[in-house]
Amino acid sequence: MTSETSAATVTAPGDRGLHIERAVAAPLDRVWAAYTEPDLLAQWWGRGNPLDVEKWELERGGHWRFVEHHEGGTAGFEGRFREVTPMERIVWSFEWDGMPTHTSVETIEFVDLGDGRTKLVMDSIFMTAEDRDGMLESGMEAGMNASFAALDALLTRTA
Repeated sequence: MTSETSAATVTAPGDRGLHIERAVAAPLDRVWAAYTEPDLLAQWWGRGNPLDVEKWELERGGHWRFVEHHEGGTAGFEGRFREVTPMERIVWSFEWDGMPTHTSVETIEFVDLGDGRTKLVMDSIFMTAEDRDGMLESGMEAGMNASFAALDALLTRTA
């Protein structure tokens, strides 16, 4: 994970968890902005596809909702913020419209590496092992890495 274009490291601890780590070649304040400012989120979150940020209430209990527009149509995602600690951590619930009621809880930690890079540490806990395994089998890892490539491109453009 020394390059801004490296793929994320994905592991599956326990029977319901996913653990993801990736270094980003940008300082913490810019990475935080890319994750928390709707106009920036819309440029990278959905694999770089057009993304509508329909709702963004960045506070504990706040609602968020994104709709990604892709070749096959649209995909909606939403949840509620459980914790927002500026420049450190976001915890939110995550649900895909294609599988309503199959909610996971995601924690994203932002670690300043001190050299102009930021490490993202993400943990997801799913309701069941089947939900976690279904996410892994869905192509999530490729989609996530496509989103990270779009994040890299955004951070390069806005440097």
